[in-house]
Amino acid sequence: MPTLIEKPTIIEAAGNKPKKIEEFAGKVNSGHDNISIARMTSPGGWVEPGQRPEFEELTVVLEGTLSVEHESGTLKVSSGQAVITHPGEWVRYSTPEEGGAKYIAVCLPAFSPDTVNRDEE
Repeated sequence: MPTLIEKPTIIEAAGNKPKKIEEFAGKVNSGHDNISIARMTSPGGWVEPGQRPEFEELTVVLEGTLSVEHESGTLKVSSGQAVITHPGEWVRYSTPEEGGAKYIAVCLPAFSPDTVNRDEE
């Protein structure tokens, strides 16, 4: 029988401004270690510390623009586009434009504070 996920769990986000992370599947909300799926809502001007995660992250932007800084430059990912970041690759996410962004993030294996490897602030 399929399992209904009635609601997400709100996860505390890193960064300079409040960002809403709603985990539908993952270590916290569903006990999954192999995948996490979350809806993100970040305000304009939000930026988080850089990171070198041990997981692959697939991100689909639903509204606005997400900026993905990497060691070779910066990608602007707009509504209707997606980006894949790879394990061991340094990245920093932000939403510098007014209005922020809404996006879905899928991490394989699941996101964990122990495997995100954030830069020291």
